[in-house]
Amino acid sequence: MICRSCRTALGAPVLDLGLSPIANALPPIGAPEPDERFPLRLFVCPACFLAQVEDVAPRERHFNAGYAYLSSASSSWRAHVEAYAERMIGELHLGPGATVIEVGSNDGALSAAFAKAGVRAIGVDPAANAAAMAADKGVETVVGFFGAALADQIAASGASADLMAANNVLAHVPDLDDFVAGFARLLKPEGLITFEFPLVSELIAKGWYDTIYHEHYSYLSLTALTPLFARHGLAIADVERLATHGGSVRLFVRRAGVAAPTAAVGALLAEERAVGLADLAGYCALAPKVAAHTRALKSFLAGLKADGLSIAGYAAPAKATTLLNHAGIGRETLDYVVDRAATKQGRRIPGVAVPIYAPERLEADPPDVVLVLAWNIAGEIAAQLAPLVARGVRLATPMPKPGFLA
Repeated sequence: MICRSCRTALGAPVLDLGLSPIANALPPIGAPEPDERFPLRLFVCPACFLAQVEDVAPRERHFNAGYAYLSSASSSWRAHVEAYAERMIGELHLGPGATVIEVGSNDGALSAAFAKAGVRAIGVDPAANAAAMAADKGVETVVGFFGAALADQIAASGASADLMAANNVLAHVPDLDDFVAGFARLLKPEGLITFEFPLVSELIAKGWYDTIYHEHYSYLSLTALTPLFARHGLAIADVERLATHGGSVRLFVRRAGVAAPTAAVGALLAEERAVGLADLAGYCALAPKVAAHTRALKSFLAGLKADGLSIAGYAAPAKATTLLNHAGIGRETLDYVVDRAATKQGRRIPGVAVPIYAPERLEADPPDVVLVLAWNIAGEIAAQLAPLVARGVRLATPMPKPGFLA
């Protein structure tokens, strides 16, 4: 393997999670088993310190017309992106003459907020089903994998961007150099790019190994991204901490020389050095945390079953595939899982064969315990399930520590 950012040869993995299916490739209930599995191993580049997994399947296996994830399914995420759009419209004075290009636009939760405000919004996404939903919301949508070639096609149509946004997309890119080159080709001289993503430092510190799956090619830090952006004439101007996905950042990126970096950029880089992210040794802390968590999760769930309690799961995010497959948790523990996204209902979590139904299944067949697999939005889910809790059903979460929600 070579680094997908700087092309340096990679050494031994820092974490081996065994064999795991493609996380969002949810087979229909009743589809033949066993599901195909691939090695899930985390490597770190010794030169730029980008953490990354192997390319085990073509990107089309992850992102296609049957892609199951829909960003609009989360009310808290819709509120997050709508607040961002309102802020950017005000701060950048975006009006009918401005253009916003969102890369990884999915079903248009963010781009539609700009379109509703009269700002030209162009979305780019390889998942044709999600892109069609965005188009129905008034978003000009380009279906395809973003990179230099697709950026040139968009530029040839006369479009250039005052603002470009990519939320939780950088991690999903097999060729980071080509991807970032596309931003450099479309951004106006004084334009702004924002990237949002969870930090790899949070993953390591809190042991969030379930966020590692094949669709997440990379696990990001400012340390790794700074030289990548620099190769394309871009620089990080500012960074903000966010509460989304259990803890994320928003980077503000401009053309090099347009704006001096804020103190927050230097502070985060220094923080990353202090916890060892500019050294391979800093990543080796993850493996023992994974082992300890796996033991704790299996013990917690086994205790519930020993007490005669039935358990169902809430939500079927990609992280659930990694979590359940690595821990070996299947139908013997979870009776079923529910998810609000219609694209996931009638399917099953790959590798463990746990069926996925609509949330109404909880009313018809209530368990004693609901395990919130989308733990990063546990507060939102707890509010949705308040009537069920009032009937005596208890809510539990697998992360960061297995146990009952307060």
